[in-house]
Amino acid sequence: MIRSFDHAEFPRERMLEGKRQTLTVVLPAREVADTVGEIVERILGLDGLVDQVLVVDADSADGTAAVARAAGAEVVSQAELGGVAGEAALPAARAFEALGPVDGKGDAMWRALAAVRGDLVAYIDADTRDFRPEFVNGLFGPLLCEPGVRFVKGSYRRPFTVDGREVPDGGGRVSQLTARPLLGAFYPPLGDLGQPLAGEIAAPRELLEQLPFATRYAVETAMLIDVLEREGAGAIAECDLGERRNQHQPLPALRPMAEQVLAVICERLRREGRLRDGGPEDGTVYRPPFAELAGAAAPARGVTA
Repeated sequence: MIRSFDHAEFPRERMLEGKRQTLTVVLPAREVADTVGEIVERILGLDGLVDQVLVVDADSADGTAAVARAAGAEVVSQAELGGVAGEAALPAARAFEALGPVDGKGDAMWRALAAVRGDLVAYIDADTRDFRPEFVNGLFGPLLCEPGVRFVKGSYRRPFTVDGREVPDGGGRVSQLTARPLLGAFYPPLGDLGQPLAGEIAAPRELLEQLPFATRYAVETAMLIDVLEREGAGAIAECDLGERRNQHQPLPALRPMAEQVLAVICERLRREGRLRDGGPEDGTVYRPPFAELAGAAAPARGVTA
């Protein structure tokens, strides 16, 4: 059974007392110059708790890399991780040359492992506004302080503003309408996760290095399924990080994300033999075409005495 925690259970003092490993925070970043600097500063302000803050910049045009570097982060560009930056490329990244350019978020997260030094690794989205250090405590805390935890998924409330009115839990639309129903149906232990597509996760580096990473937006869904199969539900923890605010995308822009979530779950089900080419056995009950109802069973229409 997946265990649940709250970030308040892991104050800085408890974290430092339980710390036996080095910690790295990875921030995948694309055009987030307005938020990444504050996030880096607040993580580094945790008085030695985090040993490395690594920003993986998607060659942003808005100065994201410069802002992150000025705030104190190590910055790696997607060009370096793509093995196309010549002598500037990371040594380990030269093995990526045959793979070509970075293929979206999941690929960037995977290639970032070439630059990670920490024993425990947390990924945190870099577009969060009003970032709070509790995100770091909540992600690393269960790994440092709770025996048996091998993977932590963040959860939070996501306010959403519609026509000037704020809906407290209106965000995370793809999670609520696509990921949660599908995971609940086919991978029940994962169905109760509040934000299965949250970019905030943490795990030992050695575990992450053993997992395949799906590219693009399929990464969070595929990783949850892989960890469930490899480690079991008891090794997974969900931690309430409070509230997360970010810039929401318009509804049409969410379709590719939903399609990628659906595609990766269908691919896994086919691999497991639970989805045939003829379509899934989803338990749906069908009524016959009304026109096929036998004689007397079908009421006459438009007939007058």
